[in-house]
Amino acid sequence: MKNKKTVNSNSVYTASSGILRISPSKVRRVLDQLKGRPYNEAVLLLAFMPYKACVPILKVLSLAATNASNQEGWKKSQLYVDLAWVNKKPTMKRFQPRAQGRGFPILKRSCEITLGVSLKG
Repeated sequence: MKNKKTVNSNSVYTASSGILRISPSKVRRVLDQLKGRPYNEAVLLLAFMPYKACVPILKVLSLAATNASNQEGWKKSQLYVDLAWVNKKPTMKRFQPRAQGRGFPILKRSCEITLGVSLKG
């Protein structure tokens, strides 16, 4: 879960979720709101957004902030959301019976969330 990357001589601490059974497009619309925001503001936004994706994103964000505070001793109030992306993972394919013996495909998509926090610099 802990990863340290160096971007522009500034440490970025990342955390990623496992495979989540939620569509990547639904997660992406929330992550686009968080990029470049301070950690405290991002947590507040996630608490009041009405989307299902906010709960796992909040867990990953707090994990990334905890990684940064444990490794470098940074205060969470100093951190900014630096990296935020979602990767597409395997799609489960199901069939729903329809009229006249046909089958209608249902695609149950899954994703993985990766968030990185760093000091604004």
